Amino acid sequence: MTTTNTDSATEGHGRSTYRHGDLRRALIDAGLELARSGGPSAVVLREATRRAGVAPNAAYRHFADRSALLEAVCSECQSGVARAIEDEQAALPVADVAASDSGTTMDATAARLRFRAVGTGYLRFALSEPGLFRTAFTASSDLESATSAARAGARGLTPFQLLGEALDDLVTTGVLPAERRPGAEFLAWSAVHGLASLLIDGPLRALPAAATEALIGRVVTMVEQGL
Repeated sequence: MTTTNTDSATEGHGRSTYRHGDLRRALIDAGLELARSGGPSAVVLREATRRAGVAPNAAYRHFADRSALLEAVCSECQSGVARAIEDEQAALPVADVAASDSGTTMDATAARLRFRAVGTGYLRFALSEPGLFRTAFTASSDLESATSAARAGARGLTPFQLLGEALDDLVTTGVLPAERRPGAEFLAWSAVHGLASLLIDGPLRALPAAATEALIGRVVTMVEQGL
């Protein structure tokens, strides 16, 4: 007899109500749907299991509690931020992207553009996916989580690491003096994250689209020039 590797939940008289090939993935996907519509507070195990089509107890095979599910969803959200940054960098002129990705010498202009793309991609993700953005940094107790492989994008780097890489490129190309590099990621991150919060949850959320775009450009420029 052939068996399959599945997760199942039972209700009532031992009747199988659902059989799932990858319940952990299904629960994370359900958690992402909840986060997208309601932010981190909406990510709860019972609702995730309901959406996945299994009994509540089935979730505990994969997640010890709600915090464990939230951490997994948080990691997926940060991966989304990283991919948004990568997409922004990939949209730069082909010569700039090729220089960085091939490991050949990058000039100052390319380094500046790729640094700016980190902030722009970060902010665009916040505006396009506010629920996921609110959730992305919820389960982050320290900086170690900012370098977790589970939170990386397609290139294997997290948002924090992509920022660090861009800053290192600024130093290498002579844009940023080496003595000003330590701690620069925290300054840049704070400014951009603060704007993101104001745009999606604060008094700036009512700004017209054109004003928002202009503000994004100015803040990124301010960060670049202020480092």
